[in-house]
Amino acid sequence: QVQLVESGGGLVQTGGSLRLSCAASGRTFSSYYMGWFRQAPGKERELVADINWTGDSTYYADSVKGRFTISRDNAKNTVYLQMNSLKPEDTAVYYCTTARLRGVRAYDYWGQGTQVTVSL
Repeated sequence: QVQLVESGGGLVQTGGSLRLSCAASGRTFSSYYMGWFRQAPGKERELVADINWTGDSTYYADSVKGRFTISRDNAKNTVYLQMNSLKPEDTAVYYCTTARLRGVRAYDYWGQGTQVTVSL
């Protein structure tokens, strides 16, 4: 059974940094897309960033380009999200996700989420 466990969230001031980690288990993840979504109160869940299985193709939402960096370590079955220059509008629950099918950029498995709060 696929399990995704996020960590690294917390409270940070505007302009600060956080690094989220997602440890995956239940299968080998080196052939699957992985990504991070977020959901703020009263808003829909949105894709923040994702990464292909080799790590050489990434996507970022316009709102985080130049501030966030996604990476993965397939040997550790872990994906990371480095978040710099954080803004209050980045406040949300951040969810790790991975695909069910190899090479397909569609997300089926989700972690429980980690709260990120950016204060003024």
